[in-house]
Amino acid sequence: MKAIALQNPGQEYRLALTDIPTPVPGTGEILIKIAAAGVNRADLHQAHGGYPPPPGAPETLGMEVSGHVAALGDDDGIYKIGDAVCALLAGGGYAEYALAQTTCVLPLAAALDPVEAAALPEALFTAWTNVMDTGRLKPGESLLIHGGASGIGVIAIQMFAALGHAVFATAGSDEKCRLCERLGARRAINYKSEDFVTAVKTQTGDKGVDVILDMVGGDYVQRNMTAAAIWGRIVNIAYQNGAKLSLDLNPLLHKRLTLAATTLRARTLAEKSAIRVALAARVWPLVTAGHIHPVVDRRFALGEAQAAHRRMASGDHAGKILLIPD
Repeated sequence: MKAIALQNPGQEYRLALTDIPTPVPGTGEILIKIAAAGVNRADLHQAHGGYPPPPGAPETLGMEVSGHVAALGDDDGIYKIGDAVCALLAGGGYAEYALAQTTCVLPLAAALDPVEAAALPEALFTAWTNVMDTGRLKPGESLLIHGGASGIGVIAIQMFAALGHAVFATAGSDEKCRLCERLGARRAINYKSEDFVTAVKTQTGDKGVDVILDMVGGDYVQRNMTAAAIWGRIVNIAYQNGAKLSLDLNPLLHKRLTLAATTLRARTLAEKSAIRVALAARVWPLVTAGHIHPVVDRRFALGEAQAAHRRMASGDHAGKILLIPD
């Protein structure tokens, strides 16, 4: 099968279309004929040599796909050949076929585009576990999402707005801010022209927000403490603006805040399965009903993976970048 090989990992990495053996599903696995694979910033980190796949995962990039079941493992009884699905992967998505653990697979309703559905798994799993499990978002509480126009942000806004929360977001242009508001954000803040701390305080009557989902890091870590409400929870899932900084932790103490950081990819299958169970019960019905929908920035052919990475690195995208097998 055709797949993308990572060559020369580092600043000058290359993504080359090559031939590798088609994998064979084992116990608890299905083989997916890929309609599309989502591109994530974590893929860029891996390509730069900083985010290796967990033990046993394919070296091929790609952590989420959509498509149709092409083969079944030994004891699978959940899916059948031809079923439309999307899946969270530990790796292997930049290819024509990929293996997925059945406990990380979600079935696609007929109304869902089987290509665009690749924009869903990584964002749904990431947003849910970080906001609900780590951030402990409770009914009636508010949420601030940094990177609101990112692949994770556009899904997280829809998800938590649909669940009844007041959602605020930051983005890097007025156009992206309007997108966030169309998706359900009560207020989107252009961080290039506004101070998000002041805007959030104004919107919440100076209370601040209860939970903050941050993929920016850098000076946002300190500013998040100011924007957070008393007993607020701040969850970092990336540090795009830097992970090394000097902090004044007094606000953390005085406001009784929680500052947490997590990753998803290296979690155990049991942990990922638990997230999938929660999504299936609470969120997937909202997807099926059209309250949460994929937001696709651009589609690239599989052989154009390098161009897709350049698009991701530019920060100009709004929504998910997809790779389509030729």
